[in-house]
Amino acid sequence: MDFSDFLKYVPKIKQEKLLAEEAHLKMVPFERILEVEKINIPSNNLRKAAVMMLIYPKNKKSHLALIVRNTYPGVHSAQIGFPGGKVEIEDESLIHTALRETHEEIGIHPDKIEVIKTFTAVFIPPSNFNVAPFLGISHAELEFIEQEEEVAGIIEFPLLDFMNDKTIVNKIMDTSYGNNIEVPTFKINEHYVWGATAMMMSELKEVLKSSFKN
Repeated sequence: MDFSDFLKYVPKIKQEKLLAEEAHLKMVPFERILEVEKINIPSNNLRKAAVMMLIYPKNKKSHLALIVRNTYPGVHSAQIGFPGGKVEIEDESLIHTALRETHEEIGIHPDKIEVIKTFTAVFIPPSNFNVAPFLGISHAELEFIEQEEEVAGIIEFPLLDFMNDKTIVNKIMDTSYGNNIEVPTFKINEHYVWGATAMMMSELKEVLKSSFKN
C-alpha cells in the first residue's frame, strides 16, 4: 500500500473500535489460555512495559517495523517483537516509555513519530509484564540505528504483506506453556512472530481491515 494512501485512513484508524480479546485470541494457543486462567492477574504485582507499532514509508510503500532481539538468558531471547521495553522511573507515561525505548533500540527520535492510537495491553505470564502497545506513524523515510546490546536486526514488514491472511500459519513449537504445541504465527520470510507480539499484531490488523473497508 502506498504510504500516501495509508495516510488517508488515519482519521478512521483513530476512531476504529478495538477488538481486544477477540483479536488476541486468534493468535493464542489453547495451552496459553489454560495457563492465564490459573493466574490472578490483578493481585500479581504486574510489571509495566510499552511498545511502538511503527508504520512508515519505504520507497513510498507503507511498512511496519519489528526487531529481532539478541540471544540472551531470558524468556524473550531471540524473539521478534516491537521496539519497546519496561517503564523507567523517569518516564512520564506509557507513551513516553514506548517513544524512549524506540529511540534507544532503533534510533528513531520521538520527534519523528506521531502517536495516533492506544491499543489493548497484553499480559505476558512468563515475565509478568503487562505491555501497552501504541500505533505511531513516521511521515518520512527512516534510517534505523540498532542498539547492539539488545537488537540483532530490524524487520521492515510491508503493510500489504501484513494484511495478507496467508502470512498467518501454525507452527509446532516449544514454549513456556508446553512442548511440541501448535502455535499461530505471522510468518515473515524465515521469521515466525508469535506470542504477545502476534496478539498485538492481530488487533492492529483487525483495526486496519475495518478502517480500509469503510
